[in-house]
Amino acid sequence: MTQQPLLVTCGLPYTNGPCHLGHLRTYVPADMYVRYMRRAGEEVLFVCGSDNHGTPIVVSAEEQGISPRALSERYHKHFDETFKRMGVMFDRFGMTDDPATHHRAQSIVAELEKKGYIYKQTVHQAYCTKCKRFLPDRYVEGICPHCGKPARGDECDQGCGKHLEPGEIKDPVCKVCGTKAEFRDQEHYFFKLSEFKDFLLPFLDQVRGTSNAKNYAIGWIKEELHDWCITRTLEWGVKFPGRDDLVVYVWVDAPIGYIAFTEEWARANGQDWKRYWCGENRVTHFIGGDIIYHHCIFWPALLKGAGYGVPHAIVASGMVKVDDHKFSKSRGYVVWTNDDYLDKGLPADYLRYYLLAYTSHTKELNFSWKVFSERINNEVVNIFGNFVYRTLYFAQKEFDGIPAGTVDPAIMDEIGKCLANVDQFMRDYEFKGAVDAIMALAAFGNTYIQTNAPWKLIKTDRAAAAQVILNCVQITKALALLIQPAMPDTAERCWKQLGYYDSVAAHPISDATRPVPEACIKPPTPLFVKMEETQVKELDALLQKRVAEANRKMEKTPAISIDDFAKVEMKTGKVLAAEAIPKSSKLLKLQVDVGGETRQIVSGIAQFYKPEELVGQNVIVLTNLAPAKIFGVESNGMILAAGDAASLLTPLKAVEPGTKIR
Repeated sequence: MTQQPLLVTCGLPYTNGPCHLGHLRTYVPADMYVRYMRRAGEEVLFVCGSDNHGTPIVVSAEEQGISPRALSERYHKHFDETFKRMGVMFDRFGMTDDPATHHRAQSIVAELEKKGYIYKQTVHQAYCTKCKRFLPDRYVEGICPHCGKPARGDECDQGCGKHLEPGEIKDPVCKVCGTKAEFRDQEHYFFKLSEFKDFLLPFLDQVRGTSNAKNYAIGWIKEELHDWCITRTLEWGVKFPGRDDLVVYVWVDAPIGYIAFTEEWARANGQDWKRYWCGENRVTHFIGGDIIYHHCIFWPALLKGAGYGVPHAIVASGMVKVDDHKFSKSRGYVVWTNDDYLDKGLPADYLRYYLLAYTSHTKELNFSWKVFSERINNEVVNIFGNFVYRTLYFAQKEFDGIPAGTVDPAIMDEIGKCLANVDQFMRDYEFKGAVDAIMALAAFGNTYIQTNAPWKLIKTDRAAAAQVILNCVQITKALALLIQPAMPDTAERCWKQLGYYDSVAAHPISDATRPVPEACIKPPTPLFVKMEETQVKELDALLQKRVAEANRKMEKTPAISIDDFAKVEMKTGKVLAAEAIPKSSKLLKLQVDVGGETRQIVSGIAQFYKPEELVGQNVIVLTNLAPAKIFGVESNGMILAAGDAASLLTPLKAVEPGTKIR
């Protein structure tokens, strides 16, 4: 065991709404990693907390007529309780609005300012004359200056996805009252992120973690690094040192919360928090794929500038789909952790297994009740549960428990191979690979017991049957020890059925090859219950009802006159060429013949079509859309498509490019 402790953190849940499946994609793998590393002999601290600052919380609190602190406390408690119900057990789960984060954030900002990494600058910021206040971040909506799409104040959320600084948004409108905003001068503070390029490139080259985090970040750094405005005109938040009218940007104090939560834990346990954050460290961040920029670029630069140690590893998860649709609360494609799952009496271990075993951690995870139930029934119940139950049932029935003897070396070798595979997968953050290796051992056990048929063997050779069962019990012990990080409740129940009185978590993983002792055991009970078809249909019906209701709400758009429609010009077109746009996973650049001219059009369909598939295709083009730059590429028109899968609209009969749609 290394003398250097391992600190694991998770991206902070925002206290503005309840926990859903998308949250768990980060927290469950992190919890599995922590449980495994502890039982592999590491000293591990696991911290997280709720993210309590920023304009969305202020807006929501104002709408509900309560204080931002009251709203934050409500959802903080919700997340704390939900994580525990899911078996995600933090050593410290704090709040960024607590004194420790305020103190640490102000200390770090002051140090950065002292070292010359922060400067002040006057900017033009949107101001609402009706509400009589400046409009930071999500208090304001308007048009993205980069791509021309509708955007919120801090991010182009419907277009190019770029971060927007205060004052950048065009045609600002107050989100609270709908009044057209005006720009007024205000003094803000900026962090010199642009000075850290020479540090960030080698840092990302050597930092451990997942390739998706490192590669995306490297691409952004090579493109351009802009200084960050790190203050906002809000009363809610961490006050910028020496200013009562400004608070630090939420993406300053939120990651600093990791340090503050470590301090809170250390203070309560008589430890030194600096062991984890100063100098060389083993800080490992588990994050969602949507916050890679903040954790791979902004956060390391902030730490470096303030004189702290930088992260050891950054592990980013892939996104989540529901029923093959993009995860969307507004469209109903969401699974709420409590309402839709835990409150229905479904085991946390089933969902943990699915999140870990469905796909690689960096890939897109799709959730559907049908696939979920199939994976649980076919793998968890039929492979793992079936082997454990038939082994322990036969052992108790015929031998009153675990027979005496020596486990066959071949069985120990098989378990040893599994241990080595799981260890390598876990240290490479390949959680699916680790779970698959464990399930492969269970499948091996099923094949072994079926081939050797102790229920037949006992009729002619009781000693030989006892040897088979002893071997199977050794595999069962190994499975209980190995599956505990992924399915802790299952492992504990399996451990108790083996006759142990302590907790499986108290034993190192390596105990899997320690021989099982002769012992009496009680009659076992099945570890799992199959999901019935009627139950699955009921759960799916609730999801589909939510989707239908959301769609009905979205379809209630204002009626327009024929004169309004006449302003829209649509023509048939033919795709002449198509190519990917560098550093974008969503956009394609198309050359489209629209009759007498060729238009360059940027379209967000790269996830659904390969460029070569589009060449020669007939499409429908909105041709009188104002030109816009998307991801730095000029676009003159829009390709029309339907649905979340971007099904391209095309004429049923052959027509010439440029034919008007009437």
